This record gives sequence, C-alpha cells and structure tokens, in this order.
Amino acid sequence: MAADLSQLVKAYDVRGVVPDQWDEPLAELFGAAFVQVTGASAIVIGHDMRPSSPGLSRAFARGAAAQGVDVTEIGLCSTDQLYYASGALNLPGAMFTASHNPAQYNGIKMCRAGAAPVGQDTGLAEIRELVEGWTDSGAPAPAAQTGTITQRDTLEDYAAHLRSLVDLTSIRPLKVVVDAGNGMGGHTVPTVFEGLPLTLVPMYFELDGTFPNHEANPLDPANIVDLQKRVREESADLGIAFDGDADRCFVVDERGAPVSPSAITALVASRELAKHGGKGTIIHNLITSWSVPEVVRENGGTPVRTRVGHSFIKAEMAKTGAIFGGEHSAHYYFKDFWNADTGMLAALHVLAALGGQDGPLSGLVAQYDRYTGSGEINSTVADQTGRLAAIKAAYEGQEDVELDELDGLTVTAADWWFNVRPSNTEPLLRLNAEARDEATMAKVRDAALAIIRG
Repeated sequence: MAADLSQLVKAYDVRGVVPDQWDEPLAELFGAAFVQVTGASAIVIGHDMRPSSPGLSRAFARGAAAQGVDVTEIGLCSTDQLYYASGALNLPGAMFTASHNPAQYNGIKMCRAGAAPVGQDTGLAEIRELVEGWTDSGAPAPAAQTGTITQRDTLEDYAAHLRSLVDLTSIRPLKVVVDAGNGMGGHTVPTVFEGLPLTLVPMYFELDGTFPNHEANPLDPANIVDLQKRVREESADLGIAFDGDADRCFVVDERGAPVSPSAITALVASRELAKHGGKGTIIHNLITSWSVPEVVRENGGTPVRTRVGHSFIKAEMAKTGAIFGGEHSAHYYFKDFWNADTGMLAALHVLAALGGQDGPLSGLVAQYDRYTGSGEINSTVADQTGRLAAIKAAYEGQEDVELDELDGLTVTAADWWFNVRPSNTEPLLRLNAEARDEATMAKVRDAALAIIRG
C-alpha cells in the first residue's frame, strides 16, 4: 500500500520526525521525484548541521543521480546560501533543514532554477504523488547512465555576492553580538562579516543540531534572553539572532530591546527604494504593521499587501517586479537575490543604516515603529471555521469598520486592526492586533480573544 505523506509534505516544504516519519530510503525517492517534476539535468543540494542531514542529503543525491542527473553538493550551508547557489548556478536546488524545529525533525526546502519556489501548487503536490506511488510499486527504473555527484564550496562566493549588494565600506565601527543558536549562522557569519569594521561577539557559533543552549527560533522571546543580556553586558551597538537554517534574522537594539520585524521591513524598504531612485513596489504581508505601507509611500514606493507565507510573497514579487518584500516572521525577500529570502542581507542593511549615522539603533528604528502590536497569539480551537464566522458576525455591519478575507479575516477601523487566520497544520487560530496606543490594542486584542476562545 502506498505511504501516506500528508503529515510530511506541508504547504511549502517537506518536514517531519526522523526516522519515525521519514528516513534515507524515502529521501532517495524524493530525489528521484524532484528531478522528474523539475525536468532538471543537474541540481544543487545543501544541508544544515542536524545529525540526520548529511545522510538524508546524500540519499536524495543518490536518488537524483540514479535518474541520470548531475548533482552538485555544497555541503554545510544556510538556506539562503542554497538559494544563492541555485540562483548563481541557475540550477534547481534542495536544502535539508527543519529550520527552527527541534532536533528530531528534518525537512527539505526545494526550489527550481533561479531559486523559484516549489510549493503545493508549484510542484510539491506532484512530488508527493510520485513518492507515494513508488513506496507502493517500487523505486523508478534507473537511467541508462547514472549522473555524477561532485562537491563545490560556495561560501566565499555567497558572502561576496551579499557584500556587493550593500555598501558597508564607510560605516563607523560597530560592536555586534550575534546569537547563531548553534545553527548555520555560526558557519556563514564569520565569512560574511570578514573585513568589515565590526567587532563581532559570537554566541553559540558551534554547529550542533541538538540545540544545547536554546531553540533556534528567535521569534520566541525565551530564545533571545541570552542575546539581550549579552548586548547589555558588552555595551554593544546591537544584537542579531538567526534561526536554525539562518534564513531569518531578528534584531535587538543597544538596550537589548527587541526590534519589530515590521520596523526592519520598513527600514530596509526605505533603503531599497533609495537605491532604486525612490521608485519600486514593496511587498508586505497582511500582519505587518501599518508602519510598513506608510514608510513605503513616504519614500516614493508602492506597497502591495499579500497573504502570509513565502510562496505568496515570492509569487507576488515575480508578478509585480517588486524590489523587496518583508514578513512579520522576520523573512526578508530581495529582487537582487532572485526574489528569495535572506536574513543575512537584511542584517547587512541594518548594519549599514546604523553605521551610516551617529545615533543608537533605538533612535534609528523609532521612525519605523509607530504603533503598538500584540504579537502573534495562538489559540487552540476545535472549529476554526465556526470561530471565524463568529468574529465576522460580531463585527460585520459595524459603522466605520471594514472586513476583508484575503487571509483568514482582517477587521480594520480608524485606530486599530486585527487579523485572525487558521493554521494550515494545527487546530489553531492565530491573532495579530495593532492600534495607535497600548490601551486600545489591549481592548481590541481581548475582545477578539473572547470570541475566539468563547
């Protein structure tokens, strides 16, 4: 009987527990399916520091090579380094990582040549179908000639490309604490930062996929406590935390206070617009702060609002020719980086902006952080559809309140807004609220939660 991969193949990637949900023989089938769906004659593969990553990655390479495809292995890398290789070499790519998930998990993020995304509607469903079929009928027949598997180091080229996109030559000296969370930032940061006028204070740079110090998910406040403390102890100019595969970055200011990813989106957007002569489209998802479209318009740009999720952002960037896109989850997408997301490039922009003026980071970002947000609040609910309908019923028809259903339900008034959207993978509703002041935000948040949890 064919295997059921519904719990393994997600909306944007493959992710599950090793070896309970998947293993090397299954990875080999994914390699064969990937090359059949992409029609590739050559591919590039990278992996993170998780104990299971080298074996899964090599099995995927064997499955691809057996179909006659040449494989370039770039070995240990961040996810955005894999996107770099896919873009620079113009090859479809596969990255073995489970990002910020616990150690027992692993996964595959796949892309077509030029780092174009592979998601549920762009090849992932077909890949799943092939793998499910082969687990029942046996692996596909090998090609007449097996492809080659060769190794290539892309770290220096990746670092040089990023540094070519942001001018850091004339910044003042800065002291920066970086928490790599024992993830791939420990591998990429030293090379990317080399030669820049930075005093680097490294934290947890040892590559360790068991995450001995804390989870490599900087969006959880518990995981940046060590960074906040160290920034204050070192009297550093800022702190940067990366997630496990180092495609997301989170920033804290000189006081150790978290900087909202929406403020980083607005800051980078203003810089990218300046670089493009004050013109260009900027993508932001619907849970970013009101600050983002305001700053974009003030700097001559055109803001475009999208659903949450990297496949939607990347599709909209390709469609509109956008120069930059940001998500409140600390994913940042750049036209100059094949529309792919790279936390490292966003971090370089922050360093360039801070180092290009004399004030502290808290003062710099204040102009981009204008409202009070709730952060994302998850509630476990038995009936997602029913709760969303209850919220809609409560606010529909109210004067001066607008509703839209681009992604879940967004309710907007003159001084506040909130969005409630269902999780794709769990029985959760996710609430994000924002207002012009703390008291209004708390009132709006609590009213929405009362209905969600009622």
